[in-house]
Amino acid sequence: MDDRSNTIAGWVLAGGIVALGLSIVTGMYFHPEAPEKEGFAVVAEAAGEAGGAAAVPIATLLATADIAKGEAVFKKCAACHTINQGGANGIGPNLWAAMGKPHGHVPGFAYSDALKSVPGNWDWEGMDKWLANPKKYAPGTKMTFAGLGNPEERANLILYLNAQGSNLPLPTPPAAEAPAADAAAADAATGEAGAAPATDAAAVAPAAAK
Repeated sequence: MDDRSNTIAGWVLAGGIVALGLSIVTGMYFHPEAPEKEGFAVVAEAAGEAGGAAAVPIATLLATADIAKGEAVFKKCAACHTINQGGANGIGPNLWAAMGKPHGHVPGFAYSDALKSVPGNWDWEGMDKWLANPKKYAPGTKMTFAGLGNPEERANLILYLNAQGSNLPLPTPPAAEAPAADAAAADAATGEAGAAPATDAAAVAPAAAK
């Protein structure tokens, strides 16, 4: 009985050794190799930049912005900011007449060094970038607000901010890339190129009569 058990165990062990050996040999013979050149590269970021729609300038958006809608958007800011004249600072500074002022202009408010180090004033484009992504505009800022992703919403809010004590003249929207006059001139040139000269037709008529 013991001999039979030993024989079975021996065959099982031998079978396992053979299977392991075959696995090793097969792996050595049929090992996969990486191709010298990939079929195609995935470049999602580059494709997105090339195929994405161009951002509309803030000056263009401000031309059709709505102050009332901007006031409604400001409710998202009211937990940290006041905007009335002489209003107290909260978690954030009072925003009365902020447009056109230097970064960190409110006396007594503890601005972050990151924001105070940003050069220039609160202009239209700067405010738009700040509202879109504060941490990108001033890396290291204490501002915890993630930002407004909707460009029209930002334009409405900026228009409202400007109306609260700043009243700066709105920026002029950029001119169209192809003026109507240039388009008309191009059409005229195309029409002239396609028309047959009148003198050629007049010269052919007498020849045909002869």
